[in-house]
Amino acid sequence: MDLPKIDLKYLKEALKEPVNFWGMAGFAVAAAYTQHVAPLAAALVAEGVYLAAVPASSLYRRLVDNRQKARLRALRERQREELIKGFDPREREAVEYLRWMKNQIYSNYRKFTGSKEIPINIQSLDQRWEDFVDLLDVYRRRKNHLRSINRQAVQNQLTQAERAVESAPDERTRRVQQANVEILKRRMNSFSELERSVKLVEGQLQSIENFFGLVNDQVVTLPTPERVSSLDFEQLSDSIAMTKQMLEDTSDMMGSLDSHNRELGNYDLLPSK
Repeated sequence: MDLPKIDLKYLKEALKEPVNFWGMAGFAVAAAYTQHVAPLAAALVAEGVYLAAVPASSLYRRLVDNRQKARLRALRERQREELIKGFDPREREAVEYLRWMKNQIYSNYRKFTGSKEIPINIQSLDQRWEDFVDLLDVYRRRKNHLRSINRQAVQNQLTQAERAVESAPDERTRRVQQANVEILKRRMNSFSELERSVKLVEGQLQSIENFFGLVNDQVVTLPTPERVSSLDFEQLSDSIAMTKQMLEDTSDMMGSLDSHNRELGNYDLLPSK
């Protein structure tokens, strides 16, 4: 018969459990009180059984996993609140208004439907609010990035590099200048991509705000759980997922171009800190 495999993660957690600590402490006290090694021997047997059984239990593993998820969720919440503190007043106002709107929706749903439970799809507004904060952070950083770029300087260097290619005295010099031209062209293209990404995120932020307003309107005017639950929450979720994917793709492109410019010493083409 195969014995269940013990994962070190769960073994470590089992060792740190208060019940294990106080159990061993109880045996130690008994040994000290009786002045006999029998309680210590019993402690070793009990500890062996405990460490063999508990970490391998599916119930205990679910408990450990749920606790880990709760810790990670609490950490993300703290990090997000710290992030919000760094926003400017108008950005914080937008975030707090949407948070208030989310809580208002939950309150109105209970009030107008008479239901004590909030449906899962409406509870997804918690995640959509988090998406709003994350996207707003990307939006503000990219917008500041655009403002920091001297686009005319890049265009001037591109013009000079193209002239240098035409007047190159030998093939080696021409290849070097041509490589610089290609990098500068990619940099100019990246500006357009970055501008498009900023506009896309701006539109996505407005979409989230408008969706919250729509849900609240529906909750107030259509006081039946079925009617409210018919709203297309998945469409908004899919739209946000596509926006995030586009941002990841653009981020990779910008990082690659910045690396090229650092290697070439074109520090004036890098975004200012």
